[in-house]
Amino acid sequence: MAQSLISIKELKMRLRHYLRLIRAGASVVVTDRGVPIGRIVSMGQDLDQRLAAMRDTGQAQWSGRKLVHRKPVAKLRARQRRAADRERP
Repeated sequence: MAQSLISIKELKMRLRHYLRLIRAGASVVVTDRGVPIGRIVSMGQDLDQRLAAMRDTGQAQWSGRKLVHRKPVAKLRARQRRAADRERP
């Protein structure tokens, strides 16, 4: 479904209309003086639908393969620094 770009004023005036669109699966981007400030999406979407929507809009890239668990980068760098400090005379 398409994504609507609407102002706060229009959202207030036509709330029922936009809620119907959201229930149907559309997402609505709310703007304040032309600057996007939020997105309203249906709560009914499961993870696969949300990932597909993010891929379709270019917000995410994913090959569909299972993700590999990795340690956080900060912890890895801290361990590398400690190991380097131990090696120094």
